[in-house]
Amino acid sequence: MKRHFTRDIIITGIAMLVMTSCSVSRKYESQNTAVKGLYRDIDETDTSNIASLHWKEIFTDTLLQQLITTGIQQNLDLQAAYSRIRQAEATYDQSSMQFIPSLGVNPTATYAGSSDPQALGKIVTPALYQTMLTSSWEADIWGKLRSAKRASLANMLQAGANARAVQTSLVAGIAASYYTLLALDQQLIITQESVKNWQTTVDIMKELKTANTVTGAAVVQSEASKYAVSVTIPDLKRSIRETENQLNLLLGNVPGPVKRATLDSQHPITLLQTGVPAQLLANRPDVQAAEYNLRYYFELTNVARSYFYPSLTLSASAGYGGLSSFWGAGSWLSNLTAGLTQPIFSQGLNKARLRAAREQQQQAALNFKNTVLTAGEDVSNAMYSYQMAGQKAADRNLQLENLRKSVEYTQELVRYGFANYTEVLTAQQNLLVARLNKVNDHQQQLLAIVSLYRALGGGWR
Repeated sequence: MKRHFTRDIIITGIAMLVMTSCSVSRKYESQNTAVKGLYRDIDETDTSNIASLHWKEIFTDTLLQQLITTGIQQNLDLQAAYSRIRQAEATYDQSSMQFIPSLGVNPTATYAGSSDPQALGKIVTPALYQTMLTSSWEADIWGKLRSAKRASLANMLQAGANARAVQTSLVAGIAASYYTLLALDQQLIITQESVKNWQTTVDIMKELKTANTVTGAAVVQSEASKYAVSVTIPDLKRSIRETENQLNLLLGNVPGPVKRATLDSQHPITLLQTGVPAQLLANRPDVQAAEYNLRYYFELTNVARSYFYPSLTLSASAGYGGLSSFWGAGSWLSNLTAGLTQPIFSQGLNKARLRAAREQQQQAALNFKNTVLTAGEDVSNAMYSYQMAGQKAADRNLQLENLRKSVEYTQELVRYGFANYTEVLTAQQNLLVARLNKVNDHQQQLLAIVSLYRALGGGWR
């Protein structure tokens, strides 16, 4: 009767604890990224989004596609990120094991000694032996174990989001380095052509000097201008080699040449769609990682809150034991206990633990908000950079057309003595600068697409 009464008290106590446990562990609610005006001067109603496109649809150059494929396969940072995913998966599996009762084997033997000196050196047989199986299980009344498991899950998901963020950055980095390399190639070609054109000018000035149309100052000044252009060629070649080496590092390769196309063969897509800000959570990995980080600390706050409440542990043991020899007669032994532990002298520690957990959760919430705002800035800047590069294209072409005419006209005027030689040198210098700026405009458009694609979360699919 007494045993049944004790059992009923335990069951009733457990039921009451379970009923009140709902107020201890709180449910996480997904964050909202739909910040009004997050994209500056961009229509936020169209849900079409280039981030949903595979990177091969954005970067159509087959040589660039080969480089990106190699980078995804070999990049060391991405491999390390995958390793961190596997590590987080192991931690999650470990947290799942806490729900399973522990099981151990505890064999013991007590030997009987002898006070007879003549018994020394003889084999002493055990007087008492036991072989017990022990098991212990903590009832997850307050959701501490469940919250810890959810925290491990959030940590694992965050590792996956971080890996996707690494791939997004990798794809963008390879594309940006590739386009930079093409721009440097084009600038080198233009500069080498300009050196030849300057040499033609030098030859013209020498002829005009012979005809007494210009002085010797025109000859030496034109030669100085030629060398001023020629001296930039080694720097361009150095930049090309450094960019090749940088690109190989992203690919996980040793330094070396990179097979590539030309800048003129790159045709940027014209329809750039940003979608709505709410899609950032589904597309942009660093925003996902920031929310998983918030979710992780939210669950740790639940864990910290559960320490204020008693824990219930069930322990059981069973085995076989007896006297005399191990092979002699014995009996089965068993025991079942339930313990309810209420924290008394650790309230200060529990309060400090909860305060720390809440502050970590608050920091994670601020980090999430900052990540979303940064994403909005990235999208806004990339889109505006693309638009401004496009607006410059028409004016740049008109500028080049007029500068070419200016060089031709001034050369003719100098031949007939109607213009100063400095006008020719100035016109040629302006033409060179405009041609190099046109390369920069094209590069700016391409890099803006890369930045926008990355800012919206494209590249990991």
